[in-house]
Amino acid sequence: MRREVDFSLARRGVVSDVRKGTLTRNDVCDAHPELLRAARNMGRESTAACPICGVVGLRYIAYVYGDSLKAPGGRAVASAAELRKLGRLHDQLQCYDVEVCLECSWNFMIRTFPTGRKN
Repeated sequence: MRREVDFSLARRGVVSDVRKGTLTRNDVCDAHPELLRAARNMGRESTAACPICGVVGLRYIAYVYGDSLKAPGGRAVASAAELRKLGRLHDQLQCYDVEVCLECSWNFMIRTFPTGRKN
């Protein structure tokens, strides 16, 4: 049984609220500088356009968290191969995929899923 949580419905709701004016751009374009740095330097560039500003080139970055990592702030993962390697080395990790726009600072968690030897 895969325990992946997909946040695409929540994302659509937030984007809809911005377009309706219920939320402002400032409400949703608030990426932390470290998230922007990780997305710029390690993120996977896509051909998708930002749903807020329309600039093409959203970045996707994955973070893993787990007690055995000994990194309380989690760890950015540069590739699927690195994620697989971490999964083989640790019993339980939680992975978070985040999309980030380097232009307007939009960021949204796309999905989360467990990985590791015991998952």
